Amino acid sequence: MKRAGWILLILAATLLAAFLVFRTPDTDPAAMRAKYAGPPSQFVTLPDGLTVHLRDEGPRGAPVILLLHGSNADLSAWDDWAARLKDQYRIVRYDQIGHGLTGPAPDGDYIQAAFAGTIDQVADTLGIDRFVLGGNSMGGGIALAYALNHPQRLDGLVLVDAAGAPVRREGGGNIGFTLARMPGINRLMTQITPRTLVERSLRQSVSNTAIVTPASVDRYWEMLRYPGNRAATAARFGRKREPFTEKAVQNMAVPTLVMWGQEDAFIPYAAAGWFAKNLPAATSVSYPQIGHLPMQEAPDASAADLRRWLGKLPLTTQTR
Repeated sequence: MKRAGWILLILAATLLAAFLVFRTPDTDPAAMRAKYAGPPSQFVTLPDGLTVHLRDEGPRGAPVILLLHGSNADLSAWDDWAARLKDQYRIVRYDQIGHGLTGPAPDGDYIQAAFAGTIDQVADTLGIDRFVLGGNSMGGGIALAYALNHPQRLDGLVLVDAAGAPVRREGGGNIGFTLARMPGINRLMTQITPRTLVERSLRQSVSNTAIVTPASVDRYWEMLRYPGNRAATAARFGRKREPFTEKAVQNMAVPTLVMWGQEDAFIPYAAAGWFAKNLPAATSVSYPQIGHLPMQEAPDASAADLRRWLGKLPLTTQTR
């Protein structure tokens, strides 16, 4: 064999060895369900065949708050709010497609309309007619898109550091999401996802780093590696994103609460100002020294603000 051939063979062997050493395999679904799907979790099969991991807590006849987590998170993002609000409200949250224990979409469809369609299916399956819809980050962008197309189903809209405003971030950001947008690298990340990368990404997203515990990092890391979720992440980040426009939102009449961490390094605080200015029925609250996850970084203050705002709305009670 010529020298060039030997060099290529050695290089290929080296790359294969590196891949085998650093590869992080998928987690085991049964083990993940046993670890993270204790009561009050349930698994509900929707009309399109998707089995969704959800939690439905609070009085059955109470007004419903349906909550959407952000990218690469899961329904546990809302644990603190659920604990503080389920005495008075029915709190529904679920792992969105390509996330948590719900796992990948059967048809591989991760366009925004697919996420919005799941909202309708979850609400219909649970017998919920009208509700308050809230979302953080990616979930906030999905919630707003849903509100624009289905205002008749909503008593209110809650945007928590939501995606979708046409506001550019200057510097900073999130290393995990940056890598997920890089062609080639994002495909590699479906096989190699170090726990240290997940921890660093989470720390970059928050200002109150007390919430970055070994258990929270493990959950993010293990849920990301649930079979199919990493490929779903690559598919989502590979799509071109179109921000909302002033024209698109200027006639949206659903009462909206815009909540924002002033030190959000991922979606800048200026985005809160854009939403507050352009959504006609918006109320805005913000949190100093808080980052991208106010519902976790400042759970008492944010839940109290939400409860206060909800108390001013004519909310629908459930009849079935």
